[in-house]
Amino acid sequence: MWDLHDHVVLTSHPRIANKAPAIHWGAASAHERGPIIATFADTKMRNAIGAHSGSYTVYRALAEAAGSLKHNHRPDLTNTSPVVDIAPNPAWHDPTRIVSMDPYGARIQQDFAHLLEKDIDIRPTIAITRASIQMPELMDAIRKGIIPVDGTVVKSTGDVVVTKVAMEPVWYLPGIAARLGIDEGDLRRNLFQRTGGMYPELITRPDLKVMLPPIGGATAYIFGDPQGFSDPKKPLAVRMHDECNGSDVFGSDICTCRPYLLYGIERAILSAQKGGAGLVVYYRKEGRSLGEVTKFLVYNARKRQPGGDTAATYFTRTECVAGVQDVRFQEFMPDIFTWFGIQHIHELVSMSDMKHGALIKAGITVGKRTTIPADRIPHDASVEMEAKKAAGYFSDDKTDLDLTHVKGRSIHEY
Repeated sequence: MWDLHDHVVLTSHPRIANKAPAIHWGAASAHERGPIIATFADTKMRNAIGAHSGSYTVYRALAEAAGSLKHNHRPDLTNTSPVVDIAPNPAWHDPTRIVSMDPYGARIQQDFAHLLEKDIDIRPTIAITRASIQMPELMDAIRKGIIPVDGTVVKSTGDVVVTKVAMEPVWYLPGIAARLGIDEGDLRRNLFQRTGGMYPELITRPDLKVMLPPIGGATAYIFGDPQGFSDPKKPLAVRMHDECNGSDVFGSDICTCRPYLLYGIERAILSAQKGGAGLVVYYRKEGRSLGEVTKFLVYNARKRQPGGDTAATYFTRTECVAGVQDVRFQEFMPDIFTWFGIQHIHELVSMSDMKHGALIKAGITVGKRTTIPADRIPHDASVEMEAKKAAGYFSDDKTDLDLTHVKGRSIHEY
């Protein structure tokens, strides 16, 4: 058992940080809530565990060690403010509604200007910009007239106009523990132990309730006007998509990830063109948050097992390697939708009962759920679809998906 006083010197937080502004999560205004300060310009001003940049924190540390980044660098935020204003809504002022991101993370220049003027190092954890996207499948759908050119959302060049929102995770630890139904002390202890003691403040500083964890965040792609998100009368199509590098980027046909992502984008575009909006949220949760190394090990195990790859052993092989089927914890997924002020989703482009249930529990109603069309499912994805259906990923009454046309091939053949 380690001694408390022996380990305090390892922490970036002094025992008494009386200069640090207090954080009152869920307060009625940004001023009352207080800024989140996780930088190292003045350690006595820090009021959060961890550091900015999420999973990229270590790369910044390497850059400092190599001398290519000054340890005291302060970002020049001139002209970096959001291109659209996501205004506070009542959920921002409820400490239970948003627990995995900082609602004010994009607004520090307007909400904490008085502190920035005092040279307090407050940094954004959300950035909002505009761009255009081009994907071969979307271009093909535009050429075929499946997606019409309207000159606003879809240009004649095939460019699709989007508003992009990048988010770093910011955890309110009491809220995270409550979502999981566990004790905050147990949460802190496990985070401390399973990160190799990387954050002693989890144990030594129970007064610090906010953490910037070293994990990936999320990116929201908005089609149409986000100002209409809070109006339940305006059409809204949504796809929440968990990262799959092999399919999303490299086009592997072993799963439905890229086809479903593209179908979600298509439905989002059409919703925006009907006078509403579309939203695709891309979460960095590779391999059900087990990681790509684990995913590829499981692929090998599935291919090489006697009898080949089957739906009956699909999740068993994952459990053998990882010890668990899935660690995505969809309980936190709705926070982004709550942040936008979304109350009702007209079309949820997802077959996942877990995601649907998490939205409902968060108080967001759902009109209809849209499955991926059967003709868009790659041949080699049949095992995945059958396994998920058997495991209860989606209800029988929520999909009439016919998998017969994709049966007959499996990954062990390749």
